[in-house]
Amino acid sequence: MGYILTEEGFQAALKELRKEYRLFAPVRKKGAGRFLDIDAVIYDEVGEGTEIELEAKSDYSAKEALTPLSETLFFFTEEQCKEADVDLRPALVFLRSCDLQAMKRLDQMYLGNGRENDWFYQRRREKIQYVLIGCSHSFDNCFCVDMKSNITKDGYVFSIDKADGQYRVNVLETAVDPVFAAAALSEEAVEPCHVTENEVRVRVPENIPLEIVNHPLWDEYNTRCIGCGRCNYACPTCSCYTMQDVFYTDNGKVGERRRVGSSCMVDGYSNVAGGGQYRKKQGERMRFKVLHKIRDYRKRFGYDMCVGCGRCDDICGEYISFSNIINKVAAAVEEMEKEDSKNA
Repeated sequence: MGYILTEEGFQAALKELRKEYRLFAPVRKKGAGRFLDIDAVIYDEVGEGTEIELEAKSDYSAKEALTPLSETLFFFTEEQCKEADVDLRPALVFLRSCDLQAMKRLDQMYLGNGRENDWFYQRRREKIQYVLIGCSHSFDNCFCVDMKSNITKDGYVFSIDKADGQYRVNVLETAVDPVFAAAALSEEAVEPCHVTENEVRVRVPENIPLEIVNHPLWDEYNTRCIGCGRCNYACPTCSCYTMQDVFYTDNGKVGERRRVGSSCMVDGYSNVAGGGQYRKKQGERMRFKVLHKIRDYRKRFGYDMCVGCGRCDDICGEYISFSNIINKVAAAVEEMEKEDSKNA
């Protein structure tokens, strides 16, 4: 069912929804960007609809609603362990199509990637539903169309598009129909807005040979990349983490275990027992990240991990473009195929 709401009607509907759901949405934080005069759009729990930023792309993704950057999993003493308490009230998370597609990839990693589900992830996931924010235009560095994440037709409770001072809502979950019917100005068919064209284009090769790991294209990132890991933390599909034990006593028998977000681009990530390190150079780490996003994940699950949100390009302090790297890989693959055909 589709509804048209005024500003007052939209606020009234969200106020009613907050009686049952916690609301997580992109929020503009004044002066919280990289410089004091730059804002940051990040996810936070909101109490009023006026707090929600519907116009700008968020600087960070919605994944922290499911995988906080740092979370305590359990506490331990000499005699027992206790899982950390979390707020398990139902929640609605407002996000765009690319981020909703990214959440499906996180589900795949945590709930469909082995014999056992990640229980700590699952207990949060069971309480979360999504609200789709329509995209009426492409943002800087987005390449969602080529990654096929620009359209989402299901998996959300309702969608929201703001235009000309009104809100257009498409409800898929009938349980919330009465909330919007009571606040609506009118009822009519509504289709969520979606991007049909990006200024940034990428060509993802259908088949990327393993020999690409030895291509010299990775060498430039040995010096260009500084290994800060910002691209990983901003990425909605990066799911790597490390474990940290925090001890309260000198004997190490009382404390807590934390799961902390980690980054394949940061020094020490690939360290193993005995002092070994699989990827010492930044070019090797870049190769691992890129091929995981557009080759290895697809080999395992049948679709690419990258959703083309462009946040890695937005946030990189060294102006390294992930979309450009994908196109460099495509050019390298074409070069290798031509060479193979000559030698055949």
